Amino acid sequence: MTWFAKAFLKASLAWLAFGVSVGVAMAAHPVWTVYRLAHVHTMLLGFVAMMIFGVAYHVIPRFVGFPLHRPALAGAHWWLANVGLVLMAGGFVARVLAPTVGTVVLATGGALSALGAYLFVYLMWRTIDGPAQMSAAAARAARAVERGATRGSRTLTVVAVRSGAGKG
Repeated sequence: MTWFAKAFLKASLAWLAFGVSVGVAMAAHPVWTVYRLAHVHTMLLGFVAMMIFGVAYHVIPRFVGFPLHRPALAGAHWWLANVGLVLMAGGFVARVLAPTVGTVVLATGGALSALGAYLFVYLMWRTIDGPAQMSAAAARAARAVERGATRGSRTLTVVAVRSGAGKG
């Protein structure tokens, strides 16, 4: 498993632990429900989305038979997603105490998280399509197979006779 797939999976588990802790704290102290947006975002973007990212980075290249397009960008995605979420959660908390500062922090975190998500979409899309030369070669091979199938077994007979395979 690649380091970034593991990093997303471990980050997902850390965000789960954090989000559950915030949820328990809100249940124990109902006045803390003002932080519910931080809780919701750490659970959805932290636990759920990062689990999806980690599993997708591991599974999608294997499903499509192509290597991940530009793996170094997956590392950048990890940083964007996690730093963005820390800022988002902090911005939601800060908005309760200092709305102007909280909004700036929240917007910055949201922009970083969105950039990370767009990067993920780009990487998955390009991975599913495969490298251009591999896709072109696969298309040429498929056309050759189709042409050979329309000629029937005559092609195999000609090849076998020319190679001397038909001689006793």
